[in-house]
Amino acid sequence: MKSQIKSLRPFIGAKNFEESRNFYQDLGFQETVLAHNLSVFKLHDLAFYLQDAYVKDWVDNTMIFLEVDDVDDYWKQLQKLDLMSKYADVKLVPVKSYDWGNECFIHDPSGILWHIGTFN
Repeated sequence: MKSQIKSLRPFIGAKNFEESRNFYQDLGFQETVLAHNLSVFKLHDLAFYLQDAYVKDWVDNTMIFLEVDDVDDYWKQLQKLDLMSKYADVKLVPVKSYDWGNECFIHDPSGILWHIGTFN
C-alpha cells in the first residue's frame, strides 16, 4: 500500500456508557462527543471510539495492548487514581514479568481487558 497510515482507532463497547466515559476521563483521555451514543477518546496521538453498545461476547473478548515507556511508573500512577473504589467492576492486576517484557492489567467497567506493558 502506498497510502500513509495516520491512525488506528478501535471501537469498543460499554455496558454503562456514562460510567465508561467517566472511567476513561479519569485515566486521562480527552473525550469528544460525536453523537449521543458515540465518543472518541484521545491521549496524545492515540485514540479509540467508545460506543453505547453492549454485546457481552464481544466486550468479554475485547483486549487492547497499550505500550508505555515505564510500566512500573504507570502502575504507580494507576494506583493513585483509586479506580477500584470509584468503579465497582474495575479490576487492576499488578505488574508481572515475562520473557518479552512486563505488563499490568486493567479491566474497565464493562470488562474490557487493557494490557499495559513495556517490551524488553
